[in-house]
Amino acid sequence: MKVYQTNEIKNIALIGSSGAGKTTLAEAMLFESGVIKRRGTIEGKNTISDYFPVEKEYGYSVFSTVLSVEWNSKKLNFIDCPGSDDFAGGAVAALNVTDTALMVLNGQYGVEVGTVNMFRYTEQLRKPVIFLINQLDKDSTDYDKVLTQLKETYGSKIVQIQYPIQTGQNFHQMVDVLKMKMYQWKPEGGAPEIVEIPNSELEKAQELHNVLIEAAAENDEGLMEKFFDQGSLTEDEMREGIRKGLLARGMFPVICASAGKDMGVRRLMEFLGNNVPFINEMPLYTNSAGKEITVDSKAPTSLFIFKTTVEPHIGRVSYFKVMSGTIKAGDDLMNEDRGSKERIAQLFVVAGQTKIDVPELQAGDIGATVKLKEVSTGHTLNGKGTDNRFDFIQYPNSKYRRAIKAVNESDSEKMMEILSRMRSEDPTWVIEQSKELKQIIVSGQGEFHLKTLKWRIENNDKLPIEFFEPKIPYRETITKSARADYRHKKQSGGAGQFGEVHLIVEPYQEGMSMPETYKFNGQEFKIQARDVQEHPLEWGGKLVFVNSIVGGSIDARFLPAILKGILSRMEQGPLTGSYARDVRVVVYDGKMHPVDSNEISFMLAGRNAFSEAFKNAGPKILEPVYDVEVSLPGEYMGDVMGDLQGRRAMIMGMSSEKGYEKLMAKVPLKEMSNYSTSLSSISGGRASFTMKFASYELVPSDVQDKLLKEYEAQQEAE
Repeated sequence: MKVYQTNEIKNIALIGSSGAGKTTLAEAMLFESGVIKRRGTIEGKNTISDYFPVEKEYGYSVFSTVLSVEWNSKKLNFIDCPGSDDFAGGAVAALNVTDTALMVLNGQYGVEVGTVNMFRYTEQLRKPVIFLINQLDKDSTDYDKVLTQLKETYGSKIVQIQYPIQTGQNFHQMVDVLKMKMYQWKPEGGAPEIVEIPNSELEKAQELHNVLIEAAAENDEGLMEKFFDQGSLTEDEMREGIRKGLLARGMFPVICASAGKDMGVRRLMEFLGNNVPFINEMPLYTNSAGKEITVDSKAPTSLFIFKTTVEPHIGRVSYFKVMSGTIKAGDDLMNEDRGSKERIAQLFVVAGQTKIDVPELQAGDIGATVKLKEVSTGHTLNGKGTDNRFDFIQYPNSKYRRAIKAVNESDSEKMMEILSRMRSEDPTWVIEQSKELKQIIVSGQGEFHLKTLKWRIENNDKLPIEFFEPKIPYRETITKSARADYRHKKQSGGAGQFGEVHLIVEPYQEGMSMPETYKFNGQEFKIQARDVQEHPLEWGGKLVFVNSIVGGSIDARFLPAILKGILSRMEQGPLTGSYARDVRVVVYDGKMHPVDSNEISFMLAGRNAFSEAFKNAGPKILEPVYDVEVSLPGEYMGDVMGDLQGRRAMIMGMSSEKGYEKLMAKVPLKEMSNYSTSLSSISGGRASFTMKFASYELVPSDVQDKLLKEYEAQQEAE
């Protein structure tokens, strides 16, 4: 493959719902461009895109796949993205490094939740969008219905470039209103016959042609003037208007195809090559310091690693976008994230697992290299003269979590090495060694996401693992004031141990005032705060520690030991062993011994006095509650709402957005354990959700009683 200049390169993400036909479309495009001689099929497990063992096993895309083709003296870089919401990280990364999104729709289903979710990402990133209505050869496809859906969802910006004469088994003709020609195919598809539009379609085609001309002219003042003067535009002028309309997101063109029969694919590629904006027309990227980086092949070299994989027979492969400059085989670059030096021994353009050697790649291009030493997804590599660092990809929050452990305990260290490697490949994995829960927690985008992780570890790395229900990170707090005192005394020959602490605990809220007196069992305790320390806790909330000792009953040098004892008890709460939070502790009295008092004595006295007071202060358990937002077709609203209410959810609101319903709720994390599976079952896979930590809230009394009994039984068993 020749070296392409920046102004000859176009980068396109293939996105859409699962089952839209993106992988089949990619196969047809590679075939049409001559990269492959025979098209594979998903059923045959021989497609260029889904080439990893786990993808062949499950029959769906797990990874995004880079595909580069030459077409009409241009280089088109495609990234075929997984459609499942569980693997959205690949689509998000691809959209960040490409310049246009080709949104593929299954003509049988039209606009789905996955379509809406993916479109939302393009909105956030301000990427041009082209819609491709695929699978027009399927019997249940209704093109007009899908077009109506698109217009209802995305408004008047939807502009037809083509329309089919018929759909279903009789789909073999379509009218192109940009070229004003009809394309027709033999039953096997492939190269079309281009003919004049029949009289029966001429009026409709002319009407849509005029709509397209107006839409193209709207995005450029010069074209608008020509349109008013001449009443029409040339094909080249219309292309210019379409390109500018795409850049401004003022137009969303609609294309037709049957990728499975290779009908319309050649014309699609021609349209993409002629109308998709060039790299140097797109808004500039900014580095992490906020500086705009010009896409200039003569500037200092910077590469951004947007994907890493470990591939069969090759090893570690790093996929990158050339953010600026020119990269050549043999160049030495500096890893800005690690401070390490890396040599680019080989450069490749990629078509799935096929890697083609190239001598160099210029600014804006997408390529790959192998066997870099310390490079992970998200890293930046720089040549001399620049210290750019890029961190512009914002991945979605995790939605599904499981505790994980090796079946053989001796394999635990190896398992952590594998998880660390997989995390460097896919940043949507979140791996946490929880000191609090005494578990290793792996979080991802959904059940399928974790299912594939398990399959890969057990089949690729030959390490048996098991998932199980993760513990919930509860918190403990108090609801009223209480006091306690505790004397620690120990004598066993020689120096003894003695420390006595009297303290008061009360619930703490930010900004609350300090009482001058407390009253317990008819007895008043006057408080004079000599020192107030606020200690933010690493697990959330605060401990406020008040020294109110008068008369020197406890020497000041023992107060840090008392504080240490209290903090150690808060780290293992008195109720269930969970972290305690939001407590004010007032140490007001105590006793010490001139010989036997020491730090350990006062640490233990403080710890035990706090524990006793805490248990008498109306202790309550708090649970993590999440903001959950569900996107779903309206017909499932009742079932989804009922399921959420069965999960102790508080429904916060409902709204409609672009043809789909949105349901907002607050749900305890405990109840979200299998939610992705349940939602998929209820909606037939057509709903999706996001979740984000909101707050800690009191658990209901029946739940608290159950948790206390479970903890008591656990303590007895241990």
